[in-house]
Amino acid sequence: MPSLLDPLTLGAVTTQNRVLMAPLTRMRATVPGDVANDLMAEHYVQRASAGLLISEGTQVSPEGKGYMDTPGIHSEEQVAGWRRVTDAVHEAGGLIAAQLWHVGRVSHESFHDGQLPVSASAGPYRNRTTVRGEDGRPTRVACPVPRALRTEEVPRVVEDYRRATVNARRAGFDLVEIHGAHGYLLHQFLAADSNLRTDSYGGSLANRARLMLEVVDAVVDAWSADRVAIRISPIGSFNGTSDPEGLEAGLHVARELGRRDLAFLHLSEPDWAGGPELDDDYRRALRAAHPGPIVGAGGYDRAKADRLIGAGLVDAAAFGRTFIANPDLPRRLAEDLPLNEQRPESFYGGDAEGYTDYPAYGAA
Repeated sequence: MPSLLDPLTLGAVTTQNRVLMAPLTRMRATVPGDVANDLMAEHYVQRASAGLLISEGTQVSPEGKGYMDTPGIHSEEQVAGWRRVTDAVHEAGGLIAAQLWHVGRVSHESFHDGQLPVSASAGPYRNRTTVRGEDGRPTRVACPVPRALRTEEVPRVVEDYRRATVNARRAGFDLVEIHGAHGYLLHQFLAADSNLRTDSYGGSLANRARLMLEVVDAVVDAWSADRVAIRISPIGSFNGTSDPEGLEAGLHVARELGRRDLAFLHLSEPDWAGGPELDDDYRRALRAAHPGPIVGAGGYDRAKADRLIGAGLVDAAAFGRTFIANPDLPRRLAEDLPLNEQRPESFYGGDAEGYTDYPAYGAA
């Protein structure tokens, strides 16, 4: 049986282990411009022993931005910034994927010159996002009621993802991962409680999944299926989205994605955000629906990862907050070394403190 520390083929790449770094919003990009910088490069290089680094959510367009100091990949300056990061990661022997992100309604009008964020439908919902406060520090504010994306605007959004994929290739990434999870735009279209549309993108489950699959097809066309992954979170409540049909939606999407032979399906499980732990019956159903590699994320430790990999229910595990605090996490898991204590107060925004100052095991 394979273990967490064995190599794994994910589409066009082969990882040195199955310890992936989950995408982690850290809000350290250079502004103005939302450009990846040298501090971010240092952060990723420190963690290059991961089987695969998945970048923080990276906005595919200005419209896709929803949090302060998050990077984009839609301008030449942003492409150049990310190129410095990927070159450094490759020099350190690592692999890195760009996570393509459009937040939809999880945003604020201050990011859009006073214009409302877009979503599947217009309607009030309870959620907050992070903007820069008067003191320059991250401040949580309520998200406004979004406007519904017009049907004729949908092709523009799909094109934004296609163009972002071209830019990710130019920036030197090894793969791209489409963010279809956590209540962001593609999830807002998929979920029955946030999509109240009556056009071809609303109503039936097949219609609600249409935008996600159109984006996948555009991204594949811009690169190739073996360089494309997607993250979904069909079960649980995220950013004001809690799909009552999530179990069925997850299996429907998994079947459709399985037909496209992507590099992997990344399942974000609900327990990391306080939800219930996913049961193995659903994991077996997901495995039957999706024959390609599956990466699990959410509340993983060595024991959980080894159990699920050994049972054939996932092929790799992505670690988030644990990787924040332990840049040498694969070694610590392999040698059963103690873990650094996490400092949640410095997860979002700021400088090197809580970002690049966590020591490797045995370092001063």
